[in-house]
This record gives sequence, structure tokens and C-alpha cells, in this order.
Amino acid sequence: MSGSEVEQIFIRASSKSNGITSVVFGVIGLCISVLWLAFLPDWLFLAGIFLTSAALVCLLIGYFKIREPEYSLEIAKDFITYRHRLGSWRIHWDNLQRADCPRVRHGMEHIPLETIGFKIKSYTDFLNTISPRLATHLLMEQRPLLMQNIGENCASGSCYEQSMFDDKPFVMDDGTVIKGVKAMLAHRMVELRNRLGLDIFISSSELDRDATEFAALISQCQQARQRTI
Repeated sequence: MSGSEVEQIFIRASSKSNGITSVVFGVIGLCISVLWLAFLPDWLFLAGIFLTSAALVCLLIGYFKIREPEYSLEIAKDFITYRHRLGSWRIHWDNLQRADCPRVRHGMEHIPLETIGFKIKSYTDFLNTISPRLATHLLMEQRPLLMQNIGENCASGSCYEQSMFDDKPFVMDDGTVIKGVKAMLAHRMVELRNRLGLDIFISSSELDRDATEFAALISQCQQARQRTI
């Protein structure tokens, strides 16, 4: 990022690292376990089963890491794009109000969550860019956030149940009425804004740096873009 313009920046998820290494270890472990079970005494059979299980776990972890996109986020001149194996979403700079690390009350303290959140001005453009499969994934992934800052009048958890299954149609800013999974995501975004002050969230494992540092980067990019307008 220069002082006069926002250059293209690619963010690689920390969770994607060592994917190939995990696969290699898994393959090596399977080869050793085959030899182990074939040639070693029967009283070592159980140990061979444990080795095989560990090798399969390594293979699965490596597979899930490799199948994710090379970069989780692209910060470009006009927009921010989030990429996932189930789809993507995009926020244009003109539609972004701020990015921040949400905090929740814990007694007398405010504890930061391991996530980065975005507050947007209009849901219309955002919802038009997100794929239904990714919207479904986000509804599942971000359910724990609904339990944050629920307030004293929601101690029974009923507010959580209502916001979790809000499948009513949603009216966007331009008057368009949407239904289905995107409408559920829109209602979820409204609820999360009420509780955490932000609309859409990304886990810190999707970043290549601390969430606070990433929020500062987004702020710097916003300021740099404003100077070019």
C-alpha cells in the first residue's frame, strides 16, 4: 500500500499453512503402518491401528487445507473480496463503514473475540455478491456470535432461538424482497449489528496477521483511497 493509492493486497489464511506437509506426513505414516501391521508381532497390532488413524487424520487435515483457495482475502482498489471453497463475497470501499475487532462483556471487562468484523452501509450490494452456499456456511459458522452480549432480558436463550431461525422475507434498501437463505443471512446481520456493532465476520484463522493489525490495515487502505478520490 502506497501513500497515494490502494494497491492489490492478498491475504493468505494462517489455517492454510502446512497443508502439503500434513499430506506428506500422512502418506509416510500410512506406508509405515502398512509395514508395521504386515511384519511386526501381533502384540503390536493395536499400536499399528493408532499409527494408521493418526496418518489418516493428517491426510484429512492436509486435504481440507489444500482445497481452500490460495488466498482468503483480496484487497483491491475498489473492493475487498473474501474467498472460500463454497463461494465468495465482496464489499466495495464505498459501502464499507469500518472494520473492527468485536469485544464482549465479561464481568467488568471487555474481551476481544478471535474474529474481524465489517460494518457496511447497505446490505443490497453485499447480498447480491454472496453465493447461497457460502451464505448457508456463514449462518452455521457464526451461530456462536449470537450468544454474545445477549442482555439480561434474554437470559433464557429465547432471543438466540428467534434470531437463529429468522426465515422471514427481507426487504433490501432498493425495495427488493429476498427470501430463503440470503434473507436469513440478512436478518442474522441485523441481529449481530445490534449485539456486536458489526454485520459480517471472518475468523482470525482466515488472516495472516493479528485481527487488530488487519483492522488497522483496512483503515489505512480506506484513508489512502479517500486521498485518491
